[in-house]
Formats: sequence, C-alpha cells, structure tokens
Amino acid sequence: MKILFMGRKQSSAEMLEWTLKNGHEVVGVLTDNHLVGSQTTEIANKYGVPVYTLEQVYELIDSHKIEIDLAISVVYWRKIKEPLISFPKFGTINLHPAPLPEYKGTAGYNLAILENLDKWAITSHYVTESIDDGPIIDKFEFSIDSLEETVVTLESKSQEFIKALYKKTIREVSLKGILNSFENKGGKYISRQEIKEMKKIEVKDKKKKKIRAFWFPPYT
Repeated sequence: MKILFMGRKQSSAEMLEWTLKNGHEVVGVLTDNHLVGSQTTEIANKYGVPVYTLEQVYELIDSHKIEIDLAISVVYWRKIKEPLISFPKFGTINLHPAPLPEYKGTAGYNLAILENLDKWAITSHYVTESIDDGPIIDKFEFSIDSLEETVVTLESKSQEFIKALYKKTIREVSLKGILNSFENKGGKYISRQEIKEMKKIEVKDKKKKKIRAFWFPPYT
C-alpha cells in the first residue's frame, strides 16, 4: 500500500518506522522538518523517504507525479485541503487526540481537565474540508483521573492509544480499503484564539486546575 504519512513528535516517528518495517511503501512524509531535531524527519532520512511540504504534495498531485492509496495524519498540525483530501484511493484519515464529535479543534486535553472528565478517547476519522468534521471510523476510550491528570500526563497516555489505533487503522485499510464510518455531527470546536483566552487567570478560577490544564513545558 502506498502511504502518504503526515505527523510529528515521537509517536509519529515511531509509527513511520513501524509502517516501513511492515512492508508498506511510504511515498512521502509531511512533518516538522523545519525544526531542529525533528524525530520524524530523522526516520524519513534513515529510510530514504522523501520529505515534502504540503504545497509540494498539492503540486505533485496536480502534475500526476505521485500515487497515493492512503494519506494518514498522526498529530499533523496543518489544515489539509483539496486536492489531497479526495485524491488517495482509500481516502485521507486523521487520528484526532480527543473524542469526536464532542471535542473538535485544538483544546481537547485542556478541556478534559477543566471539565473534570473521568474518561477520554482517541478517534480516527476521514478528513473533509471542515476541521475534525469528517465521518468517524473508530474510537479508543480510556479512563483518566479528573483530580490528578495534567495536560502533560494526558498527552502521554493519549499518544500510546494513538499508536494502537494507527496500527489497527493501517491493518484494516490494507484488508478492506475504504472503511465503514458514521456521521460526525455536533460537539464543540475550540480555536487557537479561544485557547489563548482560556489561559487567562480570573479571580473565580481554581488556579491549581488551570495550571494542570495548561502548564506544558517547554511551551510558555
């Protein structure tokens, strides 16, 4: 299967290497190669896989110079648009680090803590023009501690479930092609500006909870 791989962070690097070791052809990688020490870039270079920008992939599709059976995103941060969304034979799939349809956008981990949730989930879904709005394929749910969880610990736990769901998704697409999915309606979308506002400390806020929800070294 010809895969276009999109992702960053340690879990992304591990999944890229797993994909290559399991006999799949990775036709290109989109990642944070503009940053020093990009782990996913290191794996791509190690196996001789070309690293592209999103714009370069659009150009390759328009000029018919690339074949893609599946495009898959593992915590890739840029919005994916046409012609990439519908070009791959088996679609474009995103692994979203939050339960859908409930939590769309970028504030999932933060809201899990602020809203005292005792469960969280990782979701796979097809990509459409609207962010995190495509049909839902699968979901891995797990328990979390509403009194002790931090954004750091929740991200760490979630990455393990992302890796498990990634492997399951690749295996199932290899066997079945386009996967069964269901409607992704409702929920809340949180923008980056809204996250910025949520970080502000108000008099009424429970400060320890706010710290658990937003303190994520090395970021300010």
